[in-house]
Amino acid sequence: MPIEILMPALSPTMEEGTLAKWLVKEGDTVSSGDVMCEIETDKATMEFEAVDEGTIGKILIAEGTEGVKVNAAIAVLLEDGESADDIGAAPAAKPEAKAEASVEEKAEAPKAAPAPAAPSKPDGSRIFASPLARRIAADKGIDLAGVKGSGPHGRIVKADVEGLSKSDAPKAAAAPASAAPTAAAASSPSGDAIAKMYEGREYEEIALNGMRKTIAARLTEAKQTVPHFYLRRDIQLDALMAFRAQLNKQLEPRGVKLSVNDFIIKACALALQQVPDANAVWAGDKVFKLKPSDVAVAVAIEGGLFTPVLQDAEMKSLSALSAEMKDLAARARERKLAPHEYQGGSFAISNLGMFGIDNFDAVINPPHGAILAVGAGSKKPVVGADGELAIATVMSVTLSVDHRVIDGAMGAELLNAIKDNLEAPMTMLA
Repeated sequence: MPIEILMPALSPTMEEGTLAKWLVKEGDTVSSGDVMCEIETDKATMEFEAVDEGTIGKILIAEGTEGVKVNAAIAVLLEDGESADDIGAAPAAKPEAKAEASVEEKAEAPKAAPAPAAPSKPDGSRIFASPLARRIAADKGIDLAGVKGSGPHGRIVKADVEGLSKSDAPKAAAAPASAAPTAAAASSPSGDAIAKMYEGREYEEIALNGMRKTIAARLTEAKQTVPHFYLRRDIQLDALMAFRAQLNKQLEPRGVKLSVNDFIIKACALALQQVPDANAVWAGDKVFKLKPSDVAVAVAIEGGLFTPVLQDAEMKSLSALSAEMKDLAARARERKLAPHEYQGGSFAISNLGMFGIDNFDAVINPPHGAILAVGAGSKKPVVGADGELAIATVMSVTLSVDHRVIDGAMGAELLNAIKDNLEAPMTMLA
């Protein structure tokens, strides 16, 4: 049976993408692992590989098409012995195409034989399985709705059904009697309504790209659903600045120059180890407590931002963190990060100090438990331990915390640990 090749979800936030370029044409033979096309997601342009082998029978979506929904059919793959005649009814037109046939034309048009229906779960969602797995399941009388796939994106493959019998196969969960009502989205003025407000005024209309749409949706959701609370501290940087200058002088022959941000990353990574219960993420109906300190750092790029993740940051030296951060930031600006490089982490840092911002409140990026907003370091009067007035370099930070994951006292303990690490930077090398 001809196989529909579907638009993949290449990132957790991807709902639609642009089919940037086809690298195969109709009639070409492909094998598992062959690159078929390039797909532009909300984050990057990525290659899409074939999972099955066969011949490209029909390309359904032309290259350059935008707004292709995830799981929409983009091409049809034919197996051995099949031809284009086996594809069945002509596929639906592209999403943007509109039906123009008149009622009379529709009435006179002959009805095409329906294509074989793909297996589905009781709730109506599609089951993704390779043709060989479907044939084995059919021969054994196995209901694929109860089989968990081990292939790419949960696809059921031969190994998942080969050793099963009809009695072994897990039963599919019954479909719920009725779908749970979804919460009504907050109403906001439409684009047309806003345009009327500015009628007669000169402005430029800028279409949203995929990244900007994703940022808008995710951060709106975060502010609406994540119970934020905020903790603020001032951190004195004089010891850190002196220590940094000393290290940079010694590292100069190696071409290494540490930034204040490198110290902040290390301080946060160590603080997550010092307060391990705060190294956690919200997972819907549970909390995941992480062992390594995987710290995300916001990087501004044209049209949006990335949050690449430095994994095992507590284990790495300052120079290693600095080199990795520079590499991730450079590739983020070129949109060449792989999904595993910007997914995950339990904690994030957003630093606007280089722009002269004194302090601000950052929005948590789910499922992270917290994000540290870092302001600029500036000279300020402080009262010393001896009660005398002095001048110090002070940096204001704000910790935004998800109250479902971290309570107030724990958040305060985490922020205090970050402060202690930065004010005594030599201890971070111990």
